[in-house]
Amino acid sequence: MMATAKKLEKFAVFGHPIGHSKSPVIHQQFAKQFGLDITYEAIDVAENEFEQTVREFGKNGGNGLNITVPYKLEAWQLADVRSERAELAGAVNTLKFSTGNNGELKIFGDNTDGVGLVTDIQGNYQVKIKNKKVLVLGAGGAVRGILAPLLDCQPQLLLLANRTVSKAEVLVEIFGHKGTIKATGFDNLADQQFDLIINGTAASLKGEVPPLPGTIFAKNALAYDLMYSAEPTPFMEWAKNQGAAKQTDGLGMLVEQAAESFYIWNGLRPDTGPVIKLLR
Repeated sequence: MMATAKKLEKFAVFGHPIGHSKSPVIHQQFAKQFGLDITYEAIDVAENEFEQTVREFGKNGGNGLNITVPYKLEAWQLADVRSERAELAGAVNTLKFSTGNNGELKIFGDNTDGVGLVTDIQGNYQVKIKNKKVLVLGAGGAVRGILAPLLDCQPQLLLLANRTVSKAEVLVEIFGHKGTIKATGFDNLADQQFDLIINGTAASLKGEVPPLPGTIFAKNALAYDLMYSAEPTPFMEWAKNQGAAKQTDGLGMLVEQAAESFYIWNGLRPDTGPVIKLLR
């Protein structure tokens, strides 16, 4: 049954550049499912104007924002209150505005990237993470944003592989209380096999693949590239050639993290399946 339409609500995604963003299409599709009347724009924000533009958007009746590259750290610093997962991620991709008792703007910050990834893997691909061996490639901001929700799924081991091992070790220090997480270099992966391998490096952007042994995939393994693309990414192609049972890019994660943002703003959980299908 369709919900009755309520007042027009204002949302947007801020980034630089932003022309490629699929978020407006995704959120309009979600809103349509519930008969909600919303506007959702992709707005290119100049690098020295982020805080001012966020505050103006909130003061002028904006309800919520998605934040993408390069502003996730600034959004984290700007939020008055942050969720636990945002606190650990050190980055915010979702802002929600409210008004305090004195009429002042209040900004809540959350990070939905990790929960989007986990929902895509476990819900859409039917790959359970609990008690499985997980390998995460890279130790940058994208990886930091997904570690807490992955560890909440209680994998047997989460191994972080990075060219600079010390960077991975920093993340092990931060997230060690959440579960079994260890750091390694790429050269120590021979003779190991994993049920889930997540590529969080920028290698696919350069048409490259991280230096992995071809024997790294366990039976029925899923190879997951956080990057999304119209064509299979280099990592997906490589994984298929090495015998990974399933390969995917991050489009499902993009839609699922958007669904979590939509829920934070509206208290409604959209059906993501038709939207993923539409974007494919």
